[in-house]
Amino acid sequence: MSMKAKYQGVLDLGEKLNIQNGDVQEENGVLKVTGTAANQYEKNLLWDAIKAAGGENPSDIVADISVADTTVYARHTVASGETLGKIAKHYYGDAMKYKQIFEANTDILKNPDLIHPDQELIIPNL
Repeated sequence: MSMKAKYQGVLDLGEKLNIQNGDVQEENGVLKVTGTAANQYEKNLLWDAIKAAGGENPSDIVADISVADTTVYARHTVASGETLGKIAKHYYGDAMKYKQIFEANTDILKNPDLIHPDQELIIPNL
């Protein structure tokens, strides 16, 4: 199996996330991947996909993924039915971190229980 085939899920995710300046090269059985993710959350998604395909410390892939916007962890557009707790659980794995999301967005949010579809929220670095 070629390295590209083994890590095709990672490459597909990179396209879906619109990784900028992406490059993939296979040399001596090692896949070399470079590019720029929009934020740390997207970079983490790529690393999770790499580990899912190659194990916790894969030796057959070298990934150099930089982050375009280091001022935030992610940006999130609110969907119908979402709460800050649900959004916090998605990004941080802990619904109680909704307070940090609320604090980072007090310019558009006045109450943590009132968010509306299509609002763009900053998901702060913790």
